[in-house]
Amino acid sequence: MIRNHPSQNPNASATSSSFSSPSSNSDSRHRNHATTQPNWNRISNRPQRVPLEELVATTQSIVGTCPFMCPEKERSQRERLRDLAVFERLDGNPMKSSSSLAVKKFCRTISVKEVHASDIRPLSVLEDTLDYLMKLLDSSDRSFLVLHDFIFDRTRSIRQDLSMQIINNDQVICMYEKMVRFHVTSNHKLRRCEDDTTILSSIHHLNMEQLTKCLASLYNLYDINRTSDSVFDNEAEFRSLYVLLHLETHSHSTGESLSSWFSRLSSSIICSKEMCFARRVLRFFRMGNFWRFFHTVASEATNLQLCIIEPYIMEPEYICFLDKVIQNGLVESCITGAEVRALAVACINSSGYKLHPYPLTLLSKILMIEELNLESFCNACGLHTSQDDMGNKVLPTKQTGFSHPKGGFQCNVFQWLELVEKPGCESSF
Repeated sequence: MIRNHPSQNPNASATSSSFSSPSSNSDSRHRNHATTQPNWNRISNRPQRVPLEELVATTQSIVGTCPFMCPEKERSQRERLRDLAVFERLDGNPMKSSSSLAVKKFCRTISVKEVHASDIRPLSVLEDTLDYLMKLLDSSDRSFLVLHDFIFDRTRSIRQDLSMQIINNDQVICMYEKMVRFHVTSNHKLRRCEDDTTILSSIHHLNMEQLTKCLASLYNLYDINRTSDSVFDNEAEFRSLYVLLHLETHSHSTGESLSSWFSRLSSSIICSKEMCFARRVLRFFRMGNFWRFFHTVASEATNLQLCIIEPYIMEPEYICFLDKVIQNGLVESCITGAEVRALAVACINSSGYKLHPYPLTLLSKILMIEELNLESFCNACGLHTSQDDMGNKVLPTKQTGFSHPKGGFQCNVFQWLELVEKPGCESSF
């Protein structure tokens, strides 16, 4: 059975045990401002602070009554402190905002006694707030880094209000799907930002961290709201993202093996087109079947899936960014598109017949890379190319000088990768 969204149940359900909290202790972007960012619900002589997940576990659900995107008390205090984001300023005034511009900020810890219904937004307001943020993402002329920083924080605040009210219905599933889409497409767009590499790598790491948390909560919501053998409209695609995040054995590991994770999925999800694609890509990648890996991705991947797989297929012009991410220790391991191609070239070089050089035209089709760029790539791998009697460029095999490329050479991005960047080609929020 396919379930359409939103459902007919707009009210909050009372199931809370499986709903994971989105709070995180690693959002370093806010640490440098710890002395200037107030706790909007701070009351003197009440120093007790607890993490959000403890708050949800020890209190009854709250029904929010705040009618605005940002509580008036928080907005007034942030106006006095000049703590308004550029998107929240009325006519550019850093000390003036309005109910149609200000959006509630994420608060890391909240005192149990300071949680008031007037500070919490009900579901209808949270839906409108999220729609506002997604429209802002599409319409703003600001840089993506500025947009991402703002929406990243405000969507965490939305998840926080949902958790505090223990709302787990179908409408929340739609909201989480939108937030997952934001983090997935951000994964793609952040690689194209021009800024300090250290800052970008940190933001990329935090975005992936929140993507993992959003997916975990979304999967819990699917399970909580499931009836019989029903499957939600977008569930198969969003479930497939988990598999694609685990192309490498240790990448983005959540501590659970894929085999164990698969065992808990319904047969309808396992047999879905999206999950079959993800499983084939996983198998081709781990088996080293590079031709099938590249061509299956090129012909079948959705835009969301493509944004996740991109690090494994992207052209070498983006290698320097990911190399520095690895050097900074923000991810345990990462195989870039160049390394996947280097492994393919190494296999062909070692297994080929010495008297039969490998045509670059054929190799370029296998690796989905232009022949001119492929020649430069082979040279970067320590292999020389030559011409046969017909003047065609070939790669002599059994060469002993192979080494993994160090980066710094230029290639064009897959044409179909560029679709993700064109307006109207992304999956709609």
